[in-house]
Amino acid sequence: MTSTGERWMPLDPFFEERLRVHRKYLFDKALGSVRARLSALWPFAKGPAAMTGMGGGATPAAAAPPKDTAPPKDTGAAAKPVLGPNARKRARHRQAALAWDRRELHKVGLAGPRIRTTEHVVEVSGHPDVRVRVYHPDPDDPPAQGVPGVLSFFGGAFRIGGIGYPSTDAANRRRVHDAGVAVAAVDYALAPEHPYPAAVEQAHAALEWLFAAADELGIDSHRIGVAGTSAGANLAAAVTLVNRDRGQRPLRLQVLEVPVVDLTGGHLDLRATRALGIPRFIALRELRSVARTYLADPRQAREPYASPLLAASLEGLPPAVILTAEYDPLRGDGDAYGAALRRAGVDASVVRYQGVTHDTPIFSGALPAARRWHDDVVAALRRLHA
Repeated sequence: MTSTGERWMPLDPFFEERLRVHRKYLFDKALGSVRARLSALWPFAKGPAAMTGMGGGATPAAAAPPKDTAPPKDTGAAAKPVLGPNARKRARHRQAALAWDRRELHKVGLAGPRIRTTEHVVEVSGHPDVRVRVYHPDPDDPPAQGVPGVLSFFGGAFRIGGIGYPSTDAANRRRVHDAGVAVAAVDYALAPEHPYPAAVEQAHAALEWLFAAADELGIDSHRIGVAGTSAGANLAAAVTLVNRDRGQRPLRLQVLEVPVVDLTGGHLDLRATRALGIPRFIALRELRSVARTYLADPRQAREPYASPLLAASLEGLPPAVILTAEYDPLRGDGDAYGAALRRAGVDASVVRYQGVTHDTPIFSGALPAARRWHDDVVAALRRLHA
């Protein structure tokens, strides 16, 4: 029970070892940051190499790619290679994240079924072109008007992830198969190489393309929705605002999983991290680093396309299904956004999964709550058939 009297369901035992490793990683990272700052003040440091040796921020051993892992063929959304220590560090971090994702899918995830896919490149004015992978359900008796379509955005704190990540690809395949919808997965550009609003503009361009190409893709343009996870849910919510303000395409649904919709941090629920034994200052440090990576200017956090929850009006947006997790500080964002949508007259529901964490959907092979999560997302997507 927390100091406010809220009663918590015990964390599912599945997460106990993962939580131990994660806490150690966060503490080591924070300690390394302090050492780096002290090293920078040390008058006898001999230059960048000396300071680097004192610095932290290394990937924990549990997440580091094994030595026998071949270089990944798909490291996520397209990011321009940049020489220099920061770029090399980001590349190592992304490679480690991809290796971790591959191992987790193998150990505790569920592989996706064989699904026909097509690859497309969408031009984006003023920003890099964006790749879109369409997963086709190919029903035995396809309707004449086409199947429903969903524009989907992966998670990864705006700085890792991609449509080629094994767990992302598997989830898309399973949802296409079980919901009978086509999923158009957007491989948006990652920060900090491509900061806000690049990904938002790519998302909107992909939405416009999906409507324009719907007939060719076998998709019913009157039954299209958007979906996203974490940072991807931010983009999904943002694109509904951009669409309302610019294109007014007939979006039918938005499915937002563990969304971050306020980059000012004003709606974070840090009781969740405190209940996991993670100190407030460490949790805030990690969460604020997401916004610093994504935004070129901290003041952009108050712009509605960066923080959809802060939009002056949410009227006219599509119905929303929001899924949150009890042990996730972003649950506050999801709750607040659902309430704000309702106040604006939008049909919105918010479901909180008790006893689980932010990354629950990945663990469908081992965690009953993850399988139920999948079933609830599929049920939401099936609403597009109505």
